[in-house]
Amino acid sequence: MSQMFQEQELLIAIAVRQQNPTILTADFLKYTGIIPSDWELAKPPVMTNNAAQVVFQNGVSVIAEVNRIIFAEAIANKEPQDVQAPAIAHKYIETVKQVNYQGIGINLRGFVLGESNNQSGRNYIFNQLLQPGAWQNFGSAPMQASMRFVYTLDETQLFLEVNEAQLQYPDQTTKPAVLFSANFSRAIAQEQPTERLAAISAVIDEWQTDLATLKSLVDTKFFNAEGYAINTAATDTIQFPSMVAE
Repeated sequence: MSQMFQEQELLIAIAVRQQNPTILTADFLKYTGIIPSDWELAKPPVMTNNAAQVVFQNGVSVIAEVNRIIFAEAIANKEPQDVQAPAIAHKYIETVKQVNYQGIGINLRGFVLGESNNQSGRNYIFNQLLQPGAWQNFGSAPMQASMRFVYTLDETQLFLEVNEAQLQYPDQTTKPAVLFSANFSRAIAQEQPTERLAAISAVIDEWQTDLATLKSLVDTKFFNAEGYAINTAATDTIQFPSMVAE
């Protein structure tokens, strides 16, 4: 029986024409009411001339760069109503109105686990998605592959990357997996700032629809009853690397 897609991260990246990243501090976010006053930092903030980052204990992080603001959250095992990053993104753009917002991308990442102690993630990519050939056998180490797909949907384009991965658990054990990183890109054509903000706000609210689309694509098109079977489920918290926004 095939395993199902397991979501891990949501990342909302809002493009801006130019901003001063140093305005992003935990005190600023609390003072303006963008985040609740009782949120506690998970680690010391990072601050440079070109970027700032604050990470909270509940798994939410906010990153400001010169040309974008990013709201990220670990969403594994969370119900949709418990996911906080979209509400924080709404409050931020409603509060920080002096910034020229340009566009938005909804990024999601998750995986399908493979069997322990084998190369099922690698086998899936090389045997199911790629045509076997001599080109796979070259060099002094096994070749690695990263695949990129572009899907045109009704109101968005979906850019999907598929990679083999090794996921590390807190007890240092590892399991192979197939990693899916998705970027849903929607054009923001409105010219007036208020209309552009309204359009960006509407896209933020599409994150659950985007997640459902990604899950359906992976579960029914990449892994299905007639496709490649992966047999191990995950119940423990996984140390998952950071996702780069597009």
